[in-house]
Amino acid sequence: MAFVIIGDTFTFPEGDAATNRVYTYSKGFLENGLKIHIVCFGSEYNSAGDGILDGIYYYHPFGIRARSKYFIIRRWNRVIRYFKTAALVAGINKNDKIIVFHCYTSLLRTQLFAFILSRYFKAKLILERSEHPMRNYNDKFLKRIYGKLKVALEIKFCDGIFCISNFLINFYKSRGFDQRKLFLIPSTVDTGRFNDHFDSPFSFKYILYCGSLTVIKDGVDILIESYSKIAGKYADINLVLVGEADSEKDEIFFRDLVTKCGMNQRVFFTGKLPRKTIPAYLTNAEILTLARPRSIVADAGFPSKVTEYLATGKPVVVTKVGDIPLYLKDNENAFLSEPDSVDAFAEKLDYVLGNYELAKLAGEKGRMLTATVFNYNFQGKRVIEFIKNSFS
Repeated sequence: MAFVIIGDTFTFPEGDAATNRVYTYSKGFLENGLKIHIVCFGSEYNSAGDGILDGIYYYHPFGIRARSKYFIIRRWNRVIRYFKTAALVAGINKNDKIIVFHCYTSLLRTQLFAFILSRYFKAKLILERSEHPMRNYNDKFLKRIYGKLKVALEIKFCDGIFCISNFLINFYKSRGFDQRKLFLIPSTVDTGRFNDHFDSPFSFKYILYCGSLTVIKDGVDILIESYSKIAGKYADINLVLVGEADSEKDEIFFRDLVTKCGMNQRVFFTGKLPRKTIPAYLTNAEILTLARPRSIVADAGFPSKVTEYLATGKPVVVTKVGDIPLYLKDNENAFLSEPDSVDAFAEKLDYVLGNYELAKLAGEKGRMLTATVFNYNFQGKRVIEFIKNSFS
């Protein structure tokens, strides 16, 4: 039996949070007896090509290495990928009967294409939802109407929805989707990535954030300002920001903020790093942080970086937003701060550094969660049982 993950909101094998979720899903399914095929349906130039990673087959049907200067050729390349994908899926199904198409997309046309494939190959279509479906449709009346219509169509053209948070479960229930076809899967992590010894990438101690450099989503500005309040007290501990901003303007904003806080010699920007190098940065940090503010994104999501943080066994300082307080307890297995407050986050950082032996014990308790509820294999078994019970 084969499980096909198809979508245009992730890349593979390198990528961001969505790629990590796809990878951990795939490992969990593979270790529990399913063959996994990942179809990267996005129109990404400089494609990595097709391949196999840890027994996971992945494909790039777009397959264009460079952008053509001709508009009609660019459009033709985007159209032809539908035919390439259909042929690819037919080949997969011939060798291993496809039971589920797991779709990662925010585009209706991609979902409808996946729905057609699922019906043709007599399989089920399950949507992945890790963010609020209305997050981009709340500012204007007509956009809200379109957003609601889009959600209604998403519900109609799928057989089930995997949700990363209770908020999303309740969101789809309130819109009439069959509760039996909704399945909660929190953020998952491959703990094996963090079990080895890694040499520190720096010669100094540091607090670390890893992810996109954003204000609204992850509150990196709050983190920088919070760190600046305690930096003088801990002269031997710097701040490292792993990742890049969504735009050059945002990148300039954060660098200017560091300058404004007088922290140019204490805050280090690494840029985006390859996936395989991330564990060395995380496992050697003194504290791992996320100052995520309240927002529609925080309500509906569950950041994959938090479960990766926990897998290291290091102290984690994070804000009380979304489902995070449902799994993490303050001063027990993590350190939870009130969101949207520079002072509150600074106090948590100060407390952890000032009580570091106790903080390390909490970090070890946090790691225990990644062997159970956040573990990719544990969740893989749950998903397979859900599919058997719901669609057999």
